[in-house]
Amino acid sequence: MSQSPSVLAVNGSLRETSYTRTALKYTLEAASEAGAEASLLDLGEYDLPVYNPDIDGQGDGAEVKQLMREADAVALGTPVYHGSYSGALKNFHDYCGWDEYEDTTVGLLATAGGGSYGSTLDHLRITVRGVHGWVLPHQVGIRSASSKFVDDPDAIDGRAFTEDALEDRTRKLGRMLAEYAFIEPNVTSPRTTVDD
Repeated sequence: MSQSPSVLAVNGSLRETSYTRTALKYTLEAASEAGAEASLLDLGEYDLPVYNPDIDGQGDGAEVKQLMREADAVALGTPVYHGSYSGALKNFHDYCGWDEYEDTTVGLLATAGGGSYGSTLDHLRITVRGVHGWVLPHQVGIRSASSKFVDDPDAIDGRAFTEDALEDRTRKLGRMLAEYAFIEPNVTSPRTTVDD
């Protein structure tokens, strides 16, 4: 790969001690180690009023849209709220459309306070496909997130994973975002050619 891909992680949690943010930082570190230019878009640091298509230039909308357009791959991270993704991420998602997502590689990550995250990842996948993003098959769901990290001053965000397999899965997302950042999905296959 001649050009370093840019990987952007969007943190859909506004919580100061967000487990979603911590997990995304592990993902970004792995993407960086795989040769990507990695950065975090933390929604709590931006002024994004509730999206209104009748109002031009709302808050930092133009800035976050520009960051999305410049990214070759995007990780969307969210806490699980009522079986779906956060309102902060939904509002951000409303600001972005085809210009920001089309043909962009997207990875998904959800952190749950309890045990269920499946519907959250499904909802994100459906909405990203609706704006023509290319969603990686590999995704990360973290159940009971508060019990999956332990304080460690030498770890990212001062938190280490309690399970190696979960950390490996989270880092794999970053490696895959770097690897598939420039993919051009081909919807043909040998069977398609035969059927034609």
